Amino acid sequence: MIREEAKIKIDELVELLQKHNYNYYVLSNPTISDYDFDILLKELEQLESQFPEFLRPDSPSLRVGGEPSKNFETVVHKYPMLSLSNTYSEEEITDFDTRVRKVTGDDVEYVCELKYDGLSIGLTYINGILEQAVTRGDGVQGDDVTNNVRTIKSIPLKLHGDFPNEFEIRGEIFLPLDGFNKMNNAREEIGEQAFANPRNAASGSLKMQDPTEVAQRPLDCFLYYVPGNQLDVPTHYDSLLESKKMGFKVSKNIAVCRNTNEIFEFINDWSYGRKQLNYEIDGIVIKVNSLAQQKQLGFTAKNPRWAISYKFKAERAETKLLSIDYQVGRTGAVTPVANLKPVLLAGTTVKRASLHNSDVIKNLDVRINDSVYVEKGGEIIPKIVGVNTKLRSLESRPVIFTSHCPECGTSLTKKEDEAAHYCPNEDHCPPQIKGKLEHFISRKAMNIDSLGEGKIEMLYDNNLLVDVADFYQLVPEELLGLEKIIPGKNGKKDSRISFQAKTVSNIIIGIEKSKDIPFERVLFSLGIRYVGATVAKKLASHFKNIEAIEKATFEELIEVDEIGIRIAESVINWFSKPEHISIIRKLGEAGVKLELEESEGESSNILNGSSFVVSGVFEKHSRDEIKTLIEKFGGKNTSSISSKTGYLIAGNNMGPAKRKKAEKFGVPIISEDDFVSMIEPIA
Repeated sequence: MIREEAKIKIDELVELLQKHNYNYYVLSNPTISDYDFDILLKELEQLESQFPEFLRPDSPSLRVGGEPSKNFETVVHKYPMLSLSNTYSEEEITDFDTRVRKVTGDDVEYVCELKYDGLSIGLTYINGILEQAVTRGDGVQGDDVTNNVRTIKSIPLKLHGDFPNEFEIRGEIFLPLDGFNKMNNAREEIGEQAFANPRNAASGSLKMQDPTEVAQRPLDCFLYYVPGNQLDVPTHYDSLLESKKMGFKVSKNIAVCRNTNEIFEFINDWSYGRKQLNYEIDGIVIKVNSLAQQKQLGFTAKNPRWAISYKFKAERAETKLLSIDYQVGRTGAVTPVANLKPVLLAGTTVKRASLHNSDVIKNLDVRINDSVYVEKGGEIIPKIVGVNTKLRSLESRPVIFTSHCPECGTSLTKKEDEAAHYCPNEDHCPPQIKGKLEHFISRKAMNIDSLGEGKIEMLYDNNLLVDVADFYQLVPEELLGLEKIIPGKNGKKDSRISFQAKTVSNIIIGIEKSKDIPFERVLFSLGIRYVGATVAKKLASHFKNIEAIEKATFEELIEVDEIGIRIAESVINWFSKPEHISIIRKLGEAGVKLELEESEGESSNILNGSSFVVSGVFEKHSRDEIKTLIEKFGGKNTSSISSKTGYLIAGNNMGPAKRKKAEKFGVPIISEDDFVSMIEPIA
């Protein structure tokens, strides 16, 4: 393809993908399948790698992230990002309305909007192209998080229609609840602590240093405010309509109200309706609609006088803390759970609530027999949020966090940089064993059908399963006829779990099929702490087989792309235990795949294990393509430069810090062509 044809095709693909992106993420009306979208995006990326001079700043390919950032640059806001004054009662809203009318007269109307529970962002566009994204910070200045914000698909990289040459708009970045729950499930699978709530998860995601990691988080954004009258419209509501035409995601849940009664009606509707949303809101924002009246009302030092925030009161109940139990999870984390005097909260009777960890107990100064406040975190999980110390009696006694595992009696451990206590007896503590067995058979791991939590517990209780290798020793005769009666609760009938002939046959077939599961999923299924599906794939790709991972040193492990100190220490610790080596040997004897399968002639060892760092933009190959070639020809990819790095492959726009570090350690700096010449005899 000649250069002129390439430029035309790149422009066509960019425009087409932007349109599909807008239809999907803003209009919620997809007009193309995910597969077809990915094919078009891949075509665009290939053309951009061949003709980098035609890479557009609004290209959808830029959403996948850029170079990691060690620090975020501080940017002064053109318009200060002031916070809103909060109110919790109708009386305060009435007072706000009185103050407004005293200045503007009685001809006033308000716009009511949902108050999203996320983090504020300011977006600046130059000639319709996203130039900068800045957090609220202290209101005067914030952090430049442009590269991370580019990964959020509901934020346009290029505006539609008519727009000012320079334009700023503000909104809220948040995590949808379904995405939040999916993220937490994935974190728990690899032994990491779940995020406390969607807001913290969204805030933490936006401050991650690597945009490629941010791109994996399902962040979303509603835009709700245009500072200054940049669009030359009479009202705030008109500015939202114009913003929507430009391609911004503006909520449909907005109302123009002409008096406080209509405001109260909107608030009452959403105090119930918020439970049906796929994102969290914590109140309603009320703004004077007329921009002229906003200017007339002006600002205080901290807040605009033309807007106010009504905060929903958290659904809270007060009850007595009777005792504390301790639960042990698959990773050994010990979680305190409060037993409460039953209390009605948000339509359900609450008897138990989370206390998270020993630090929370200490900070709340919660004691047995205290009168405590209970809220529903995220409207789902009850948690203790405070203590009514005025009712504290002589019966109250301090909580002494358990020092031993409630299940196996082992002394607990706690690292300084972690909040949770852990039971280190991972191979002999019943809840941990059963949790690992359940993880092993899960869909993303070995995917063994017809087994679940109840059946796993039965097999464990009957001494048929002690570790994951025992699945491959099961025989039908041992399973047939096993059954367990589970007593019904709250008046419900008893239920029965039994192993009938068909069930047993399906289990045995599922176990046999699992021998075809690829090595990276087998590695994930072992339940090594911090080794999730992605990390397992990285390790498998780098070391090729289980024996190499078993023998790997700490230095060799952290040389692997995206493997840090914590993961390396966890892997070494796991393979240091004789019980785990025995499991590996038994899995191998059973026929489970413990090495990568590579087609004959598909790879070579010409690079002889040399490690490479790839940085910058390349003309003939994308960075991912170069990394694939490195692994194909026997090399190793690493993310950071050290004295053991073999080569730095430098492309255009490579950061000066990497070059400086390579020069410091004497690491050879080579070009794309130099690298290709290294593999040409085989390629």
